[in-house]
Amino acid sequence: MKFKLISLFPEMLESILSVSIIGRAVKDGKLEIEYIQLRDYSENKHKKVDDYPYGGGPGMLLKPEPVYNALLQNRSQNSKVIYMSPKGKNLTQSIVKSLAEEEEIIIIAGHYEGLDQRIIDNYVDESISIGEYVLTGGELPAAVLVDSIARMLPGVLSGEESFISESHYDILLEHPQYTRPQEFMGHKVPDILLSGNHAEIEKWRRFKSIEHTIIYRPDLIDGRDELIDEYNKLKKYFSK
Repeated sequence: MKFKLISLFPEMLESILSVSIIGRAVKDGKLEIEYIQLRDYSENKHKKVDDYPYGGGPGMLLKPEPVYNALLQNRSQNSKVIYMSPKGKNLTQSIVKSLAEEEEIIIIAGHYEGLDQRIIDNYVDESISIGEYVLTGGELPAAVLVDSIARMLPGVLSGEESFISESHYDILLEHPQYTRPQEFMGHKVPDILLSGNHAEIEKWRRFKSIEHTIIYRPDLIDGRDELIDEYNKLKKYFSK
């Protein structure tokens, strides 16, 4: 897969995505990331890319011409164009899984008061938000989207780095995890994790995964009566 990131601050994105797992995946050729400076596509001699909104109001708005030019020169037949916006649909794991099937994704990291609506209406395939809050720019949300998609791609995660059992992959939150030492400040690792009985461990992890979801994100399982029934059976099983 190839990502093309359109931004006023591509160096900010590159500093985030050139390290750790994503940086390693790029070096290994598992994915490509191209950083595109929006100002390079400005028709203004001073590389100006923003202007005041019609009708008045606070702040500045990104002009349509540079964004259009950047898309025109970088978009291919297989590109999916995504605009990071607080007005977009909230990012979920199901959206991430769907986007991981794309060949090429162009992400527009908005800035100031956002994009001219004509770009959104006519040249953007999907607007996505990473939460119900506002940031100073779209660079961090763009990096979040790239990271969430990239780690789903074959070969990006290696060894025991697996997304299958992680939070939100199958709606439920991830089960609690522990590492050495067995006792820390008087707090011990649950005995079942030291038992070596892998079938029982998996059953306990499933129980705790549902329990954590009920406690921290009950909205995720609202109406899922089968999960509540499963939880009650597992709770009775482990309370014996």
